[in-house]
Amino acid sequence: MLNIVHEDSELLVVNKPADLVCHPTKGDACSSLIGRLRLHLGPGSHPQLINRLDRETSGLVLAAKSPAAARELRRLWEAGQVEKEYLAIVHGAPSPPEGVIEAPLGRDVRSPVAIKDCVRADGLAARTDYRRLRSFQREGRIFSLLSVRPLTGRKHQLRIHLAHLGHPVVGDKLYGGDETLYLALVERRLTDDQRRQLLLPNQALHAARVRFRWRDRDWDFHAPPEPWFEEFCAPNLRL
Repeated sequence: MLNIVHEDSELLVVNKPADLVCHPTKGDACSSLIGRLRLHLGPGSHPQLINRLDRETSGLVLAAKSPAAARELRRLWEAGQVEKEYLAIVHGAPSPPEGVIEAPLGRDVRSPVAIKDCVRADGLAARTDYRRLRSFQREGRIFSLLSVRPLTGRKHQLRIHLAHLGHPVVGDKLYGGDETLYLALVERRLTDDQRRQLLLPNQALHAARVRFRWRDRDWDFHAPPEPWFEEFCAPNLRL
C-alpha cells in the first residue's frame, strides 16, 4: 500500500504513485495518501504532510509524525532551504539543452478550468532550472528526459514552464496543449482515442530527489519513477 523510502520516530518518507491524491476527496481511507499514512501508523496517529504533489505526479512526499517535526520541516520548505529535483519526459528536444526558465505565473482567466494558471506579466515571479539528460525517438517522434529543479514554489510551475518553453510534459492533460482532455478526465468521459493521444496513463513528472539539512544532519532521499515512466524512455533503462 505504501512505498516507504525512510521511516523513523519523527519522519516518514514515501514514494507516492501517480493517480493518487494527497488529501481525501471521498470517504475511502485508501483513496488518498494521508489516509494510507494513517492506516500504516495506526489508530490515534496524526501524520502531517510537509510537501504535496499533484494527483498525477509521482515521487517523494514527506510526512512528519509530530507537531514539532512538522513545524521545523515546514520552515525549511518556506525558507527555500530544500533542494528538489524532478524527472520529466517532454515532447521534443529543448535547445539549449540546459538553462533557467524565468516567467511569472498567475491565473489563466481565459481558461474554463478554474485551477489552471499561465505565464502572465503581472504574475508571481517563478524560476525553473532544467537540464536535458537524453533525447530519444518513439514511432518517429522525438522526446527528451529532463532533470528539472523548481527554484520557486508556484502552483503547477514545472508543467507551465516546460509548456511555455515549447516542450510540454508527456501525458499532461491540462498544459499539454488541449485542456479539453483535462475536462474529459474530471467528467469521467475520457475516450480510448484520447488516452492514446496522451501516450501515457499519467503525466510524466516524478519527484525524484529531495535534499535538506535538519537537526544537524544532511538528508538526501531518492526514489525511482514507476515502470511505465521508465519503459517509455527506453527498454531496460534504469534511472
